[in-house]
Amino acid sequence: MLLCVSATVLFAGYAPSGCVQRISHVANCEKFSRKAPGPLLRRRLQELIRLAQGIKKLRHSEQLARAWHLLGRCRQVLSRFLANSLRFLRFSRKQIRGGRKLIKRGEVYYVPVWLPITLALLLASSVIWDDIASLVQRGTASAIHLISGSTDAELAAFFAPAVQHWSSDIGKWAEEYEVDKHLLATVMQIESCGHPTVISSAGARGLFQVMPFHFADGEDMLDPETNAMRGSAFLKYCRAASDDVIGLTLACYNGGPSVINQPRERWSAETRKYYRWGVGIYSDAAAGKQRSETLDQWLAAGGERLCTSALNELSR
Repeated sequence: MLLCVSATVLFAGYAPSGCVQRISHVANCEKFSRKAPGPLLRRRLQELIRLAQGIKKLRHSEQLARAWHLLGRCRQVLSRFLANSLRFLRFSRKQIRGGRKLIKRGEVYYVPVWLPITLALLLASSVIWDDIASLVQRGTASAIHLISGSTDAELAAFFAPAVQHWSSDIGKWAEEYEVDKHLLATVMQIESCGHPTVISSAGARGLFQVMPFHFADGEDMLDPETNAMRGSAFLKYCRAASDDVIGLTLACYNGGPSVINQPRERWSAETRKYYRWGVGIYSDAAAGKQRSETLDQWLAAGGERLCTSALNELSR
């Protein structure tokens, strides 16, 4: 193209202005060569045109060569990465052996038999992943420990209407028995949804579903004041036994004090669910949220029927 430009500048006196200004286009050169005066000049311009066309094709081929070279390099890097990954760590039967440690022989790591078994057990343990998910999802201290001083806070607005019916009583009981207001509301939400006379198949009774052996002789177990007193006393006991850990406090209330020192995989399915629901609802209430996704999940899992029954009982 440079040769074409140079030739055009030399013979600018013969060429029209359009060809000089757009000489970078080979078609303009061809059009000019047909009109150029004299056979010698015409032949020279045609030679320059062929040379320019050759240069143009060469540049296209160079770009394709560079692109192909870059693609080849990418393929080499990817192949090397995959080959190294497979070579450095092979989980085949030949590489699984006895012993305590990983051993490297050449470029291969030999894995002790307990390692893949442990990984498989961890991946199969839904309880561990539930705990991790709770901590990551919440990201606050409320998911681990009870919030001190929350008895003065307003009751969260997302609690069911039947639980909100008891909001003033919950505040009074929280202050009288020195129990977290959000904890009382969470337990009432899960246990009875505010139903004062409900009795479970296991025999638990009232607003806080207190078992009969917690009551003194002659006490009215369905009386809201008495039920709240006995339920709060057991919550305080569980709180002290679990060192203020919210999840263990709730698990203790549902499954008894023995669960505190048990591995969670030995808890009953009901206690594991209670733990998950309770931690989520309490954390959202302590954080002052306007809505609790955990409560929505509890309602969808069957809690809606209990809350409907509670509203019907309160409306009588």
